Amino acid sequence: MKRLISCVVGLMLVLACAVAFAATPKDSVVIAWQIDDIITLDPAEIFEFSGAEYAGNTYDRLIGYDVEDVSKIYGQAAESWSVGEDGKTYTFRLRKGIKFASGNPLTARDAAFSLHRLILLDKSPAFILSQFGFSPENVRQKIRATDDTTLVLETDKVYAPTFLLYCLTATVGSVVDMKEVMAHEKDGDMGHAWLRTHYAGSGPFTLRQWKASEALFLDRNEHYWDGASEMKRVMIRHIAEPATQRLLLEKGDVDIARNLGPDQLDGLQGNASVEIQPAPKGGLFYLGLNQKNKILSNPKVRQALKYLVDYDGIAGSILKGSMVVHQAFLPRGFLGALAEKPFRLDVAKAKALLAEAGYPDGFSITMDTRNNFPTIDMAQSIQSTFAQAGVKLEIIPMDGKQALTKYRARNHEIYIGRWGPDYQDPHTNASTFAWNPDNADDASAKPLAWRNAWDIPKMTQKCEAAVREKDPEKRAQMYLALQKEHQEVSPFVIMFQDIEVIARRTNVRGFVLGPNFDSNFYRFITKE
Repeated sequence: MKRLISCVVGLMLVLACAVAFAATPKDSVVIAWQIDDIITLDPAEIFEFSGAEYAGNTYDRLIGYDVEDVSKIYGQAAESWSVGEDGKTYTFRLRKGIKFASGNPLTARDAAFSLHRLILLDKSPAFILSQFGFSPENVRQKIRATDDTTLVLETDKVYAPTFLLYCLTATVGSVVDMKEVMAHEKDGDMGHAWLRTHYAGSGPFTLRQWKASEALFLDRNEHYWDGASEMKRVMIRHIAEPATQRLLLEKGDVDIARNLGPDQLDGLQGNASVEIQPAPKGGLFYLGLNQKNKILSNPKVRQALKYLVDYDGIAGSILKGSMVVHQAFLPRGFLGALAEKPFRLDVAKAKALLAEAGYPDGFSITMDTRNNFPTIDMAQSIQSTFAQAGVKLEIIPMDGKQALTKYRARNHEIYIGRWGPDYQDPHTNASTFAWNPDNADDASAKPLAWRNAWDIPKMTQKCEAAVREKDPEKRAQMYLALQKEHQEVSPFVIMFQDIEVIARRTNVRGFVLGPNFDSNFYRFITKE
C-alpha cells in the first residue's frame, strides 16, 4: 500500500510539473500584464492605457497611421477623404464590405452615430473631438452621413487638416455598430451601460470575456476585411507582480511579459529562450515649477535647476533602459519634435545662475512626488544633485490621487510628474506645455502651463498659429522654434521619454509596439 501511494504521489508530481512547464497553445498568445486600469470597454469612455490597447485591437477606426512613420496617415474604415475649399468641411468615403461581429454592415451612418455618441455622452475623452466646435446642440448637423458610404464633418474654423485626422486615429475614432448598441439602449444612454462590458466592433479581434482585474480574452475575427490574424486567441492575464511575470515567462506559461522592472530584465540576460523588445512611447517625465512661488518665478532660477539634474546618471542607474533622456515637450516621433538636449548636470553653471538670481547660497523648496517606482527614486537623485548647489529639496511623497489633487489646485512648489499624449498630433502636447489662454485661478482651460501658473500670452498665440498652419513643413518648423524657446524660458524641466520594454519567448514574433498603447497590435503575432 505504501509503495502504491508513493507511486501515485510521484505520478501526480510529474503531471503537475508537466502542466507547469507546458507550452502555451500554438494558435494562441498568452500575455502577462497589469490590466487593472481597465474600467470600461466603451470606446466613447476609454481613457486608460490598457483600455486603449483593447480598443485598438478590436475596433476599426476611421483613420490610422504608420507606427514606423507617424507622418504617414492612412484609411481604416474610411477609404479616402478630402478637405473642402473652405478648409472646414471634411468628406470621408467609407470602405465597402466591412462587417461588424454581429454581421451588420459598417456604414457611414455607424461612423456618424459613433461620433455623436462621443459628444453626447461627454465622457473623459470627448474633448478630443469637441475642441473642433462640436457640441451636443450641433453635433448631428455638423457630423452627418449623407449616404451609406459618405461621412461629412464641419469644424468651427480652419485647422491644419492633419490635426483633425490625427484626432480621428485615437480611440474616439472607433466605429461602433449602431444597431447592436441601440438594441441595448436603456433610459436614453445610447447603449453605454451595456457597451461598458460588451462589444460592438469590426476589428481584427472580438471580445470573448473580460473579468475586471483578472483577465481579458479575445477571439480572432475570422472575417476581418484586411485579413485574419494567425493567432486564434489572445489571452491577457492580470499579473501585478513583475517577479511573477518573469517566472511565468521563463517557465513558458506566458508568451509575453509586459511589466518587468530593471531587476527582472537584468535577470533575463543570457536566457536563450527570451528576447527583450523595446519601443519608444510618448510619455514624458518632467518637473513643474510653480510660478506662484517667488523664487521659482525667477528665470535664472528656472534655468539653474535645469542644470542640476543628472539626466544620464538617472537614465543609466535607475531607469536602465526603460526611458531615454529627452528635453523637449514633443516626444520623439511627433511632427516637429526637437531632438536637441542642451542641459546636463553642471553644478558650476547652476551656481553661477543662482548667484545672478540673488541666491548665491541656494534656497529651500519642496517637491511633491508619487510614492512609487521610478518616481521616488528619481526624486531622491534630484534631491542629491540640487544639494550640490545649495538647494535644499524636501521630498513630499504621497499617493497618486493626493499628488494630482494638490497639483491641479496649483498648491505645489515643485511637482515631478508624467504626461502622455492623447493623440499623435503635436498640438496634444503644445496645448498643455506651451498654451495658457487664461491664468486666473478659476480659468476654464487648465493645461500644465496653467497648473504651474505660467502666464504666456505671446507663446499661447504662437501655439494657436501652429495648429492652424496647413503646410506640414512650415508647421514642423513652427513647433521646433516653439520648443527651443520653451527649453530656455519655461518652468518645466523635461527629463525623460518612456520606452516600453517587453520580454517575449523567442518563438513569438510580430507584436507591434507603436508610439501609443492604442497602436500596440496583436494582429501580426506569429508563433514558431
